Amino acid sequence: MFILALRMSQYCNGVSQLHGKVARRMWSHVWPGRAEDEIPISHITNGIHIPSWLSVENALLFERYLGPDWYMQITNPDTIDRINAIYDEELWRAHEMSRFRLVRSCRALMVKQHGRRNAPKSIMKEAQSVLDQGVLTIAFARRFATYKRATLLLKDPERLKAILNSAEYPVQFIFAGKAHPKDNEGKELIKRIVDFAGNPGMQHKIVFLEDYDINIARHLVQGADVWLNTPRRPFEACGTSGIKAAVNGVLNLSVLDGWWCEGFTEETGWSLGSGEEYQDHSYQDAVESQALYNILENDVIPCFYERKDGDLPVRWLKMMKASMTMGILNFCAQGMVGKYRKNFYLPAAKRLKELVKNDAQEAKSLRDIRQKLLRLWKGISVEHPLRESEGPFRVGEALNITTVVHLGELRPEDVIVELYYGNMKSIDTLSTIRPETMVLKEKGSNGDHLYSCTINCCFSGRFGFTARVIPNGDDMIKNFPGFMTWAGE
Repeated sequence: MFILALRMSQYCNGVSQLHGKVARRMWSHVWPGRAEDEIPISHITNGIHIPSWLSVENALLFERYLGPDWYMQITNPDTIDRINAIYDEELWRAHEMSRFRLVRSCRALMVKQHGRRNAPKSIMKEAQSVLDQGVLTIAFARRFATYKRATLLLKDPERLKAILNSAEYPVQFIFAGKAHPKDNEGKELIKRIVDFAGNPGMQHKIVFLEDYDINIARHLVQGADVWLNTPRRPFEACGTSGIKAAVNGVLNLSVLDGWWCEGFTEETGWSLGSGEEYQDHSYQDAVESQALYNILENDVIPCFYERKDGDLPVRWLKMMKASMTMGILNFCAQGMVGKYRKNFYLPAAKRLKELVKNDAQEAKSLRDIRQKLLRLWKGISVEHPLRESEGPFRVGEALNITTVVHLGELRPEDVIVELYYGNMKSIDTLSTIRPETMVLKEKGSNGDHLYSCTINCCFSGRFGFTARVIPNGDDMIKNFPGFMTWAGE
């Protein structure tokens, strides 16, 4: 179905920069012979509707510091940068209110969960006091698909217990989410977390919330201090829960996958790894679980509790403001829709008018071109291009290259001949590719035509080149799978 959609669509995009790159690699076989960077799949990173996810306290602060119509100026950097003017005391108190509300909600939900199981009164009473309102709170809430690795934190149970049991720097974790009813592996991950949370001394420091829904999600993205995300790169297409957390001043601790590849800076949160991708998943889990513990122990926890003379966590608050600014400016729904409008919707609407004008004359013409290409394209062949003089060439000099193209029954105006050149990455691979349109130099009577072009040597280094033929038409005709012939094929 996806390939059918590709063939029938003018535009195709991933939902983050990395997702677009992965999609081009995944579906490159649909366009045999094309370089990965030329696969016609672009990207527009997802955004969220900020007012729907912003806490009441933060919304009031925004009205006061950014203006009553801040949500209409959400893509204006001058407006959003005023977040930095919010007093640290006010922002911290607003966030503490959200955390207090989150803890109260968790207690009420835990009482309901135990009540459904007819738990004894002692357990019900304990559920009323789970978590602590003033403690560093780390949340993990999402679908329990196996690639999201919800149990990465449990790889070293003793080290995790040491973090949770610290008297000086206490930490607590909230897990929430659902697995697909037929995903037994996902349900097993939930079971492991619930079992760990049931260990002696853990009941008040780690909880799992059942029946995860939008209401629970809203409390979590507003009230947590850290948003934890541990997907197996590059399986996360985008992920928007971390964006919802970021705009509320919640700091992300995540693998560089999905949207976080674009959002991460050292001022806005922490990255788990540096974007590595592993073939051995067991080795990956071992490495990244240790990295996770290290970041928590050496960076996250000390930063949260860094309060000179009992004052506010100034460095943490600075990161909160940077996170909010980044999330709002770069990942809002208004910005996302604006990009879809500019890149896809308006060009598509304009093209539609052109296609249906004059009794759909343009559409009928494209249909005829496509049928002609399908019938005759296999008759095309291209000889290897030749340079008219030997090198080496100095920067600033010009190089003339020619090639003979056999078009069979097609005419020169039906195609575009390109010289495809760039820096040599290996003996048969180019980087920094620069396609150059070749011009018809001599038209042959038997379908063999001579094309040429001149390249200005603008850069030093070792270059390679070849030639190819693509259809002459609109983007859909040019990008239709199978319509590309390389020299020597």
